[in-house]
Amino acid sequence: MFDKNAARLRRAKQTRAKIRELGAVRLTVTRTNSHIYAQVTAADGSKVFAAASTAEKEVRAKLKHGGNVAAAEIVGQRIAEKAKAAGIETVAFDRGGHRYHGRVKALAEAARAGGLKF
Repeated sequence: MFDKNAARLRRAKQTRAKIRELGAVRLTVTRTNSHIYAQVTAADGSKVFAAASTAEKEVRAKLKHGGNVAAAEIVGQRIAEKAKAAGIETVAFDRGGHRYHGRVKALAEAARAGGLKF
């Protein structure tokens, strides 16, 4: 039986291995049905420089539902602002094994528009 989550985790593992090899600061995306989360972490994963999600009070006030493309765009803009405030310009995008479309793509494009390079 083919397990969707196992396949996603396998893809995520490959991506993380490559990012670790590069030694780059990582922009990690995690998504659930009702929320989307983004973190900018150190290359070795020991420190979180910035974090944004639809679960934050300020973001929830703007949104009706956190599990859509509009919510992902807001989180992308917020993570870009917070990362730049922390002095980070360039990151490696870790989509967590998810396909680059929909909410993941919206978050990435909003972060790029906000000034992050990846």
